[in-house]
Amino acid sequence: MILHEGRTYVVTGADSGIGALTATTLRQHGARVIRCGLGPDVDVRADLGDDEGRDLLVAEVSRLAPGGIDGLALVAGLGTASTETVRVNYFGTLAVLAGLRASLRKKPAPRVVVVSSAASLSAGDDALISACLRGDEAAAIATAEQLLSSGRGGVLYRSSKIALNRWVRQSAAGEDWAGTGVVLNVVAPGIVETDTAREALRTSTTQDSTGTATQDTSQTMAQERVLSTALPQPLGFPGPVQAVADAISWMVSEENSFMAGQIVFVDGGADATLRSDKPYADGVRYGPVATSRMLFWALKARMGPWRRS
Repeated sequence: MILHEGRTYVVTGADSGIGALTATTLRQHGARVIRCGLGPDVDVRADLGDDEGRDLLVAEVSRLAPGGIDGLALVAGLGTASTETVRVNYFGTLAVLAGLRASLRKKPAPRVVVVSSAASLSAGDDALISACLRGDEAAAIATAEQLLSSGRGGVLYRSSKIALNRWVRQSAAGEDWAGTGVVLNVVAPGIVETDTAREALRTSTTQDSTGTATQDTSQTMAQERVLSTALPQPLGFPGPVQAVADAISWMVSEENSFMAGQIVFVDGGADATLRSDKPYADGVRYGPVATSRMLFWALKARMGPWRRS
């Protein structure tokens, strides 16, 4: 059986880069793909920067797939130093996810992949991230405008991706997602051969004294060195887009049945290089309630057979 045969997927950002190649890869493996984006060759044209565009995408997908969708690859994103980056990357992504949740639940093995970025390994702006996680778009945009006016526009992209990572970690194992059988995970690509990825990481790491990303062609080599230092990729710089598309393809497949809330860095080794074993150095520390429950059930287990009341 072809990996995706008989399954219907929605891919946002399907008119370029990772999204376009993901849509092509899924189709090559037997899927029906509803391609969403802003270009002329997509199935649904919608701008995720505002409520009208978000609602339009959800309505059109629901019309095109009344029986539901098997998977959703949320690839659409911006890397510019603008408030639109926050609107699209975080609020647009989550609005589409929420709007299509009912469509996902119509299918027996629904899968969702949110595309983040290895830029999220760097520190973001706490106020912006907090506003995103509260779901307060007005406050997030106000904070983004302050960051732009103070010359810190380069932090917007990675802050929006950090917020996405944290939202998925907080939500994926909950009743609305894993509790209803919807498998939700993140792919965080490194710098790959797409204009969006290069621009996003360039504006995140290379700014002049006014906070504007430097664009002089004579500085290209120096910028590449900055990027490769900020995000070292032992397996190659920049990386292949197909590797990211293949990871997304498997993660939205029915085969991915037992992984929830994971941030999978497809980054040529950047995460391992920069963080080594730090995320795993300390074990989980259980609170008093969990500890008491485990002790209670451990005693029950030692006492032998018991009946449920």
